[in-house]
Amino acid sequence: MKAHKSKFNRVRRRAFSTRNRIRAAGTRPRLSVNRSIKHISVQIIDDKTHQTLCSASSVGKQNADKNSGNIEGAKAIGRKIAELALAKGIKQVAFDRGQFRYHGRVKALADAAREAGLEF
Repeated sequence: MKAHKSKFNRVRRRAFSTRNRIRAAGTRPRLSVNRSIKHISVQIIDDKTHQTLCSASSVGKQNADKNSGNIEGAKAIGRKIAELALAKGIKQVAFDRGQFRYHGRVKALADAAREAGLEF
């Protein structure tokens, strides 16, 4: 049980550390990524008002294809969040990878969002 708690604490500390650096700058909305084994979700958060401005996820009927938990699905979600953000007038964001490494699906999502027009 102790090993589980120490791993959990490392994960929480890593996520808090990355978010704290982004919040310290505080000038842009935060593009927060959450990844699970089967799905990936992303939301743009304004930390000043504590509101979610827009979000996209691979969960749901509109994304019921087989590419929800792989790199292709992450690219689709990256393009989708960029379209939603640009429609709301958000061009610049701060990328918050949270506890996850900038690798694989997280990197594919970020690259797709950049290609679709978001700046970070």
